[in-house]
Amino acid sequence: MENKITIGLFGFGTVGQGLAGVLQRVENNKAEIKRICVKNADKPRTLPQEFFTVNPDDIFNDSKINLIVEVIDDDKAAYGIVTKALNKGLSVVSGNKKMLAYHLPELIELQQKTGAALLYDASACGSIPVIRNLEEYYDNDLLISVKGILNGSSNFILSKIFNENMRYDTALKMAQDLGFAESNPSFDVDGFDSLFKLVIITVHAFGEYVNPDKLLNFGISNMSENDIRFAIEKSRRIKLVGQVEKLSNDQITLFVLPQLISKDKYIYSVEDEFNGVVIKGEFYYKQFMFGQGAGSKPTGSAVLSDITARYHNYRYEYKKRNRIRKFHYTEDHIIRIYLRYENEDDLSLFNFQQITERYASDSYKYVVGNINLKDIIKIKDELHKRNLFLAAYPHN
Repeated sequence: MENKITIGLFGFGTVGQGLAGVLQRVENNKAEIKRICVKNADKPRTLPQEFFTVNPDDIFNDSKINLIVEVIDDDKAAYGIVTKALNKGLSVVSGNKKMLAYHLPELIELQQKTGAALLYDASACGSIPVIRNLEEYYDNDLLISVKGILNGSSNFILSKIFNENMRYDTALKMAQDLGFAESNPSFDVDGFDSLFKLVIITVHAFGEYVNPDKLLNFGISNMSENDIRFAIEKSRRIKLVGQVEKLSNDQITLFVLPQLISKDKYIYSVEDEFNGVVIKGEFYYKQFMFGQGAGSKPTGSAVLSDITARYHNYRYEYKKRNRIRKFHYTEDHIIRIYLRYENEDDLSLFNFQQITERYASDSYKYVVGNINLKDIIKIKDELHKRNLFLAAYPHN
């Protein structure tokens, strides 16, 4: 990279403003924002108006700009920005995990073709550098699983519910007021954000890309007081968890589900808007990474970390994708789940192999049992249409 990074920034929302604020606090001259492209030219800004433009070409045609940073929430627009930059030989830092999750194989090829680099550690777990660690430290075949809380917004809500007996809607409103959750919270609380992050992590952990549409994600928006009471009675907490796990020498499985987490697990104590990731391997057992996963400054600082990495000419090598023995995704995996349902028609959707616990009253019905992941994926579109809640229920 050149002696100084001159940034063309796309987006000036929570993350963009966080980046600008962090850059102002850092006492170095390695990077500066030259131009910022936004959708609305008339909106009041925290920087002088001369920084802003609504024309992307004002950035792409500026020869002094040598790094594109996009932190917008529109995945289609983000894809256009990233591909245009890479095709021009401009390296990019991206925070759009949905765009990355759907287009990563293509973007890897584009980097190889043009020589430009794409960095996106900030897209996966906020302030936790999980991707770079998976690339550099865990670049061998000893890795068994990566599991954790990947979404700070949903974790904030669950912390308020379990620690302060707050109602779900009250906790959600507080998360929105603090800027941890969007006005439409489905992206966070229904597990989509965690799913997209998990797809990206899996590429760097095991070298396998899986299209998000093939995977199971189910969130916490249907969680009820009965589900919370069940978790407390079992001395557990509900956490929204994404996990990828090696099942054999050539098979992995991955999914995002609420999980009933016991007290002996690291992520049981991860609270508020923090993320926690447990990396498990042969011989070194478990290693735990912890940090803020939501908020303007933590995410802005994560973007700055990617920018600084480009200053030192860092790029992902995608080492696991060059593995001789490739991993393949499988849905054929037995998990134990807790299912709270409304009527027998709901229960009949689920092809349980074994039911180990059952309760039914006029107002509350649940079962605990073993089921194949592939049988849940078959009905995943139906799950969101019904008043039911399911959570993985791992054995201690």
